[in-house]
Amino acid sequence: MPTLPLVLLLSGSLRAASTNEAVLRTAQAVAPSVGVRAVRYDGLARLPHFNPDDDTDPLPASVTELRTAIEQAAGILICTPEYAGTLPGSFKNLLDWTVGGTEISDKPTAWINAAAPGRGQGAEATLRTVLGYTGAAIVEPACAKLPVDRAMIDADGVIEDPEVRRRLGEVLGALASGGAAGPA
Repeated sequence: MPTLPLVLLLSGSLRAASTNEAVLRTAQAVAPSVGVRAVRYDGLARLPHFNPDDDTDPLPASVTELRTAIEQAAGILICTPEYAGTLPGSFKNLLDWTVGGTEISDKPTAWINAAAPGRGQGAEATLRTVLGYTGAAIVEPACAKLPVDRAMIDADGVIEDPEVRRRLGEVLGALASGGAAGPA
């Protein structure tokens, strides 16, 4: 049996009960139905502050873990909040650690904006800029605005709304195919 493509799910939020985490937990739940394996990266809080002097071998263990997870993935799906008009500092720190490596270079990458309508554009713009520096291959058809209200999240932190789940399936499918068949 062939191995399903692996999509690494990166949250820009440190809050366990964030809507961004709920989106990624839901993407993980939906993934098998669209022929994808999805794994959530949970090391954001363990990454040291980025310092170019430390971006040499041997790397800090948490940075090696991050880069290995990126290298093993067929694609990356990001869901991050906007904080003060841009990316949260902890997530920008994660991305800074990817600049010095080559693991993300040409890696199919997309994001979900789970913010309320009219919000989140600052984070999206910054994310696009930083991913450009890392060399990530942005899969435009897999980038989506998918507003999530806290009332949509069940007690397990997953979204059961069929439309949200359908859209996440489309996003994962588009990301896994490198954008060859984008969301409807």
